[in-house]
Amino acid sequence: MPVSLYMDHHIPKAITVGLRLRGIDVVTAHEDGTDQLDDGLLLKRAHELKRVLFTQDDDFLAEATKRQREGSLFSGVIYGHQLRVTIGVCIQDLEIIAKSAEPEELQNQVLFLPL
Repeated sequence: MPVSLYMDHHIPKAITVGLRLRGIDVVTAHEDGTDQLDDGLLLKRAHELKRVLFTQDDDFLAEATKRQREGSLFSGVIYGHQLRVTIGVCIQDLEIIAKSAEPEELQNQVLFLPL
């Protein structure tokens, strides 16, 4: 089963468009009406939708670590620092993850781009 992605509101539209052109199931926080939620609630929403959250916001790393320590479930976080990974590399690496990983493999995990 492919991995479905949830984009936080900081993600450039070009990444979402590029992934959709490659057949990746993507929902943005803006489309979901959650772009004003704080990080914890956004991560919870992604989990409710069974989607892995992609972000370029450092604050999500702290939130994911907190949940890992507490044993709170989340569907996974993929993080790409906006100054260290290009849009093209984000698209390429997210496509690889979405098409080759299983959702269960990413649960409660944090992945960093570039791969």
